[in-house]
Amino acid sequence: MTDAYIYDTARTPRGKGRKDGSLHEVTSVALSARLLNAVKERNGLEGHAVEDVIWGNATQVMEQGGCLARSAVLLSDLDERIPGLSINRFCASGMEAVNIAANQIKGGAGQGYIAGGVEMMGRVAMGSDGAAIAVDPQLAMKTYFVPQGISADIIATEYGFSREDVDALGVESQRRAAEAIKDNRFAKSIVPVLDQNGLVILDHDEFPRAGTTMETLGALKPSFKDMGEVMPGFDKVAMLKYPHLDHINHVHHAGNSSGIVDGAAAVLIGNKEFGEAHGLKPRARIRATAKIGTDPTIMLTGPVPVTEKILQDSGMSISDIDLFEVNEAFAAVVLRFMQAFNVDASKVNVNGGAIALGHPLGATGAIIIGTLLDELERRDLSTGLATLCVASGMGAATIIERV
Repeated sequence: MTDAYIYDTARTPRGKGRKDGSLHEVTSVALSARLLNAVKERNGLEGHAVEDVIWGNATQVMEQGGCLARSAVLLSDLDERIPGLSINRFCASGMEAVNIAANQIKGGAGQGYIAGGVEMMGRVAMGSDGAAIAVDPQLAMKTYFVPQGISADIIATEYGFSREDVDALGVESQRRAAEAIKDNRFAKSIVPVLDQNGLVILDHDEFPRAGTTMETLGALKPSFKDMGEVMPGFDKVAMLKYPHLDHINHVHHAGNSSGIVDGAAAVLIGNKEFGEAHGLKPRARIRATAKIGTDPTIMLTGPVPVTEKILQDSGMSISDIDLFEVNEAFAAVVLRFMQAFNVDASKVNVNGGAIALGHPLGATGAIIIGTLLDELERRDLSTGLATLCVASGMGAATIIERV
């Protein structure tokens, strides 16, 4: 089977996902096209250079609807003969785009792909697509559906994470992100967003809150307590599924949960011949990919079983991994991952994560692959694993190995 290599990773800065966020004036298709142009320019891609653009986004309505991938190709400077494929695996959409592209290459279906994703959360609100898992009574009752924040609190309750534990992870995420930004560790991959006149709209991540402390987080009220305990009473739904729990400990809030932001990310993937044809040097090999379904009520535990699966499928052990990127959807997700594998916290999300930097749903999977590769190179390490929890109870993972 043919090897699939990463030749380049690029992302936009993450803007605050609200009306006063710097990227609010930019549409999803325009931000995507800007990033596709950057990949084209950075790597000298001319003509029908790649087989396809595979692009993920989680809320596929309004300006993010239709085949956004094809729309982005047509708005960009890429050759119109390059098609586009839009996919949706919720929070793992960007990673799944990369994994699909890598596996297409491994199977011989084309030599090169651009894969990644976008989410403009300040323009297209999360949940505005009316997902059946949340709004269809028959499905919601069958799956004991609860919102993700309740799921995160269930994890904290089930696996013994206190308010202090989750707040401490939130503080550390902010500290690490601030240090990484100060050291310009993201500069290799960040592509500034420009307006029509070439003026900079945003050239840095604007969500982090440097100086966050345990005291500042301790003043925040749990975000999901009311919806759990009062109306519509999701705690009771959860305890029907998990009768051994006599209560749900509500510990998550905005300071220890992922931030709502706008952003996009792309990965250029190809086989050996693709690199030779374009004069490019591979940076890493995509060694393995995996996805799995999990319990849809607790929902966010997917990184554990999908990591077990990818390690088994690739004949590796957790000790073979030098660095980990575990998406910080909620603090308890990362704490559970480290608990399950007894992983040293110094190897996980070393430059901070989505709590500090934000989580543009469809782009995050591609972002953390790029962040992981940049950091492996900076530390001169070999192998990294990126993984995300996924709505409705799924997990996705990718292992990369420098070459």
